[in-house]
Amino acid sequence: MRVERLGQDKIRIFLTFDDLSERGIEKEDMWRDIPKVHELFNDMMEQAYHELGFEVSGPVAVEVFALPAQGMVVIVTRGKTGSKVEKEEEEYEDDDVYELEVTLEESELVIYSFRDFEHLVEAAHRINAMLTNGGAAYFYQGKYYLVLEELDLDQERYQKLIAILSEYGEATPTTVYVLEEYGKVVVADDAVKEICRHFR
Repeated sequence: MRVERLGQDKIRIFLTFDDLSERGIEKEDMWRDIPKVHELFNDMMEQAYHELGFEVSGPVAVEVFALPAQGMVVIVTRGKTGSKVEKEEEEYEDDDVYELEVTLEESELVIYSFRDFEHLVEAAHRINAMLTNGGAAYFYQGKYYLVLEELDLDQERYQKLIAILSEYGEATPTTVYVLEEYGKVVVADDAVKEICRHFR
């Protein structure tokens, strides 16, 4: 579980599928009102408090983004009211009551970050033959990012693709919206094939 602050009232938590399976939680459970999801949320808030001093009381908006083969990104925002999907009241350890409002989005994007350009080039050469659409490449905060979408692969080839990407880079909680807004575009279209064409 990784926690980072996005603003005064907003944090982002990255959960791997290992984090979920350790707690016996399936991806589909994340928007169900069940005790183990409450426990997970309490654990997340405790970690956010210890690492960032982020305290929760009152209304809270929780957005959950499911990333294929990577895990989940949970965005927690204090001070939002209104009901989207689910609203519940729950007692926190110090008996403050917070209202929880959960929305869930599933992303079909695969996003990997690479420490240097060479790693991205090597990964591109290994996955090139598997792809019809080579996605986009970005540079953001000292790392290179590859965003792949519309992957028309069967499960076996998909897992092979993820395994290759994991050899050279790592799954990232950074969303495509952040990359589009703050990152620098390296290759806008068909990045894998373009990189393979220009770099050996």
